[in-house]
Formats: sequence, structure tokens, C-alpha cells
Amino acid sequence: MSLANKKILLGIGGGVAAYKCAELTRQLSKAGAEVRVVMSKSATEFITPLTLQALSGNPVGLDLLDPAAEAAMGHIELAKWANAYVIAPATANLLARMSAGMADELITTAALATDAPVAVCPAMNQQMYRHAATQANLETLKSRGVHIFGPASGEQACGDVGPGRMIEPEQIVEQLQGLFVEPVLNGVSLLITAGPTQEALDPVRYLTNKSSGKMGYALAEQAVALGANVTLVSGPVSLAAPAGVKRISVESAADMHQAVMAEVEAHQVFIGCAAVADYRPVSAAEQKIKKSNAEMSLELVRNPDILADVAKHAKRPFTVGFAAETNDVETYARGKLERKNLDMIAANDVSKAGQGFNADTNALTVYWKDGERALAHGHKRQIARQLLQLIQSHLQSK
Repeated sequence: MSLANKKILLGIGGGVAAYKCAELTRQLSKAGAEVRVVMSKSATEFITPLTLQALSGNPVGLDLLDPAAEAAMGHIELAKWANAYVIAPATANLLARMSAGMADELITTAALATDAPVAVCPAMNQQMYRHAATQANLETLKSRGVHIFGPASGEQACGDVGPGRMIEPEQIVEQLQGLFVEPVLNGVSLLITAGPTQEALDPVRYLTNKSSGKMGYALAEQAVALGANVTLVSGPVSLAAPAGVKRISVESAADMHQAVMAEVEAHQVFIGCAAVADYRPVSAAEQKIKKSNAEMSLELVRNPDILADVAKHAKRPFTVGFAAETNDVETYARGKLERKNLDMIAANDVSKAGQGFNADTNALTVYWKDGERALAHGHKRQIARQLLQLIQSHLQSK
């Protein structure tokens, strides 16, 4: 995908993440877009207009009433010019002003005056992001059709850790590209599982695996971008739910099985991306297990097979599995495809660097009864979009 010949208006808010907008402007231009920049007054305290002018090749808009531009009603013309308007970083203050419909600066006026898609990239302290007022403002903007890109979770400039980091420039570019992609899954209902499960040993310990949930969350995010209605059944992860996704949080494999089976009849596609524990302890200790012996034995019992149970359901959706293998990938993947009566399976070799658990990138080979397709190594969002488009092509042929 590219942004060739697209006119992107970039609004820069007054947050420390504004420094990332130099790279964002460069990447937008590299993707083929023509970029114009408007800045809030406070944004100029973090990055200079001259930097953005040099990178975009266009004058930077600063003042709502600019005598040099107002003969042609410049603030309105700029809003009409754009094919998309993205605001990054979108601070708590800026989101509140947009939610209230204020036109007190060029950056907010353009949001009211444009009929192009508008996207905001939240960036603020984790407590400010979690505050009920900010969440209400985001919900208001979403209800008006504003796209919410992010935020990410992690360490923040203030030293806090949590949700509120502006997503990276390359992610913003990818999500902007998604605004211009045909919604090929429009109206299709998807049920996706993601992340690990946790099988309790005692009140403080559990058995689990290294899954971060990134692949499943990327699938949910990209499915929404393609127009789908998405329910995400997620094991314990540190990821924020993608905008527009209904998330059901679970812990154990049994919990996930129950949640999936309660939802499955309402969906046309099921993607089992979660790394579900195959076994669980026969029983969990009621109190913390003490270190009293040199050795300890665990008795394990099989967990329910979510993927197989979905595939044999009376009202069976198009069923897609995942196979994370360390050797003989095709043999094991095709065996799982046939054994569990799946429509499709996406397999990867997690022994290879950069495409296993916790990585941001992946590579898949997708198998079905009469064919296969390799999805080359790339960011998990790119891989997710390709897999969803492949699923859509199979839905069309049915």
C-alpha cells in the first residue's frame, strides 16, 4: 500500500511526542503523500515550524487568522484541500477541545471545517489517558466518526508506565493507508482469540507461555479497518484493545473456551490466534505451595480444544487456526488442518528470529485444502491485513 497522490494534513499538538512528527512527516512523504502541517501554539515549544517546513516542502500553518492567507479564507481552504487529517500528538487538552467542537486555533478549526477523514493519535500521561473525562471525549469523537490511532503502552517521559504513548510514525502511516483501503470485510462478523492462557497452580503461580497477543490484536485492529465487526477474546496481555473492537478478557483455557462457545454462533469467521495451553493442573492448591521438597511432580489434564470444537459446531463459521512450530512446519500445520477440519491454517516457525512470540514482526505460510500462500516477513499489522484479505477472497468463493 502507499499514499501516492494523497493530500495529508498533519496537525501537531503540544506534547513531548511532537518530536516524532519530524519522522512522521518524512515517512508520509516517502509513502507518496503531499504533506501540509498545522501546529498548535504549544507545539512550537517542542519542535520548530522551520523543521516541518523543510521536511514537508510546504509552509506551516500556525495562526487561525493569517493575513497572508485569509484573502482566500486560508483556514477553510486548507481543510478542503486534505484527503485526510491526522492529529499527532493529540493531547488530553486537544481532545477535550475537539470533543467540545471548539475552533479556537487553526488545528481545531481545521477538524471542524474538513469533510475528509479525521484521525487522532492520543499521547499523554497514563493517568490522564485513563481519566473518565478523557475516555468520554474519545468516545464522543469516535461516535462522530473520528478514527483513534493508539495509544501504545509503555514507559512515558514522566517516568510512569502504562497506556498513553503516541504510536510510532510507521504505525500512523500504516493506519492512514488503511483509511484508503476498500472495506472488503464490511459487515462481516469476526471472532478472534489472542494472547496466552494462564493455568493456576496455586493462588500466586500459574503455567503459561510466551505469547504477547500482538498477532491477534493486529488481526483485530486490521479487521476493523477493513470494515468488520470484531469480538476479541483475549488472554492476559499488556495491550490496549484496538478501537472499535469488543474485547472479552479471560484467563484460563477453560474460560476462553466458554467465552468462544458463547459467541461463536453470532460470527461468520473464527480465527484462533491465541496460544492456548494444552494442559492444566488437575487441581490448583488453595494455598501457596511451599518449597519443602527437592522435587515436585505435577499431574496435568488436557484442556478443551477450542479450535476443534468451533470447527465441529452445528453453526460453524469459516474457521482459521494458527500453528506455531519449531520444525517440520508444513507437516504439522497440514496435519492440524485436516485433523481439526479447519478451512485454513496460518503457520510460522517460531524458532526463527523476528517472527516468534513477543516480536513485532512475523512471517506466515497459509495452508488450505488445495493450496497455500506465503506471507513474507513484515510487521504483524501488514501480515494481519494480508491474511484477512486472503480469508475474504475465500469467503467470496464460497
